[in-house]
Amino acid sequence: MKCFAALCLLYFCASAASALDREAFTVTKYDLEIRLEPEQQRLGARGKISLRNDSTQPQRVVALQLSSSLNWRSIRVAGEPVQYVSQPYSSDIDHTGALSEAVVTLPSAIKPKDSVELQIGYEGVITADATRLTRIGVPEAIAKHTSWDQISPLFTAVRGAGYVAWYPITTESADFSEGNSLFEVTDRWKARAAKSEFKLILKVESNRSEEVLHLLCGTEAPELTSAAVAEPPGNASARAECEWKPLGAVTPMFAVASYVDLSKAPLKLFSLPGHEQGAGKYANALEPATAFVTGWFGPAKGSVTIADFADPHAAPFESGTMLLASMAGEDSKLAGINLVHELVHASLPSAKPWVYEGLAHFAEAMYRQEQGGRQAALDLLGLHRAAFLDAEKEYTSAPSESKGQPLISTFDEAYYRSKAAYVWWMLRDLVGAEALKTVIAKYRAADDIEPKYVENLMTNGSKRDLAWFFDDWVYHDRGLPDFKVQSAHPWTTEKGVHFVTVTLENAGRAGAEVPLTVSYDGGEISTRLEVRANSTTTTRIEVPGTPTRILINDGSVPESDLSNNVFTFAAP
Repeated sequence: MKCFAALCLLYFCASAASALDREAFTVTKYDLEIRLEPEQQRLGARGKISLRNDSTQPQRVVALQLSSSLNWRSIRVAGEPVQYVSQPYSSDIDHTGALSEAVVTLPSAIKPKDSVELQIGYEGVITADATRLTRIGVPEAIAKHTSWDQISPLFTAVRGAGYVAWYPITTESADFSEGNSLFEVTDRWKARAAKSEFKLILKVESNRSEEVLHLLCGTEAPELTSAAVAEPPGNASARAECEWKPLGAVTPMFAVASYVDLSKAPLKLFSLPGHEQGAGKYANALEPATAFVTGWFGPAKGSVTIADFADPHAAPFESGTMLLASMAGEDSKLAGINLVHELVHASLPSAKPWVYEGLAHFAEAMYRQEQGGRQAALDLLGLHRAAFLDAEKEYTSAPSESKGQPLISTFDEAYYRSKAAYVWWMLRDLVGAEALKTVIAKYRAADDIEPKYVENLMTNGSKRDLAWFFDDWVYHDRGLPDFKVQSAHPWTTEKGVHFVTVTLENAGRAGAEVPLTVSYDGGEISTRLEVRANSTTTTRIEVPGTPTRILINDGSVPESDLSNNVFTFAAP
């Protein structure tokens, strides 16, 4: 009879799982203590999480998910064990391509918007695993440099959901082979958890007592235990307290290694032995980068952390004001740009991803302009264009009522990092550097609650009506503009003064102020022209000589089609 009852329970839970709304609950609060054992590549966790029912119906069953390499050990409510069935669940939101899912039956149904607190325990190993990449055809050599997360004796670095689910999440399945499935699931998770709180105590125990361990994590570099202790004999330990409040778009991350500490406020700089030369380029770039960021964004309000990679070819990763990047042969220009990015985060905190990340990437381009001129900055911006171009092309061909990815609400990195960088650059070109500096100086994260907060700052700071721009680029995703010369007529006055009348057409759904350059025998002359969506604008330009060519857009405005931006005058 007992076996029959157990089978019934298993059948009931499995049936519930098949009809389960896996995104009904959102984890709104994490309070975890995690112990790392690098020699065993092991992680053990205990703590509490709070779950809120975000569905429209009462819910009694919740699916909690971890990496498939971790195992659930305990789930309790109010100190009492609850029934759950652990099962594998395929999803590329974890580097193994699968999750360990606990389908939990709560003591009572949770009403919409109500919450329940769970006490949880889990443990397992986190080893290097590029399964989700290699099975879709990514060469193994490339996959391992991209999917580098692991706990290991010599070097540990692990990113959170979207890479490794080392803390509980609640998502639907994501599949790398199905278009944007992975990114859509990850973005939904980030959006739901954006206001969540994450408190973490990290402890590491190692047998290598002769070495000094540094334990780093996430948004704000914690106070670090930088000395090995001999309790118990032969072991070394380190401890860090990390907090993300709110979580925002940040992906929690931690790293452990025997670093060389080369810190100099406000920079916490950690190099692996043998990489001191690359780390020195960061140290040398600190003063000019700090001066630049202070001039635009004010002094840093906290520290930033840049830590070394064991794999010199590993893809860099950022979590809040912490950047993990290889210092083996670090390029001096890249070191300065990385520093600028992190210092902007430390100077201007914001819960709005398009502000927080967009301004940091904009600052990179501005710093590059200071070093190598406008074209160098536009070349750097151009590296961002491909990140969102394909998605915007899909939207351009979609029905006009399609939502797309409005900057003000998106959690898609291609938008809040790359597209937002262009938006801030265009705003700088629209209002001028000094007006934008004034706006940035007045920005307060705590006040950025109303949708039009930034627009109102820009309007007051520049005395320009920019409602049309924010409507096209921030509040909605209307795709990208598409400029071309509809007509151009050169003519000469009786006194020999050359003019050209130009009509520009914008076939896109987003308007912009675009630079226009007329080349003539002996030089060129430039102006700027505002062309709203699906419209034309005509202007007359005085030219010192006979016009030969017109170039629309120097690369400062992202377009859907750059192949039609040149107009050549017929030879006389």
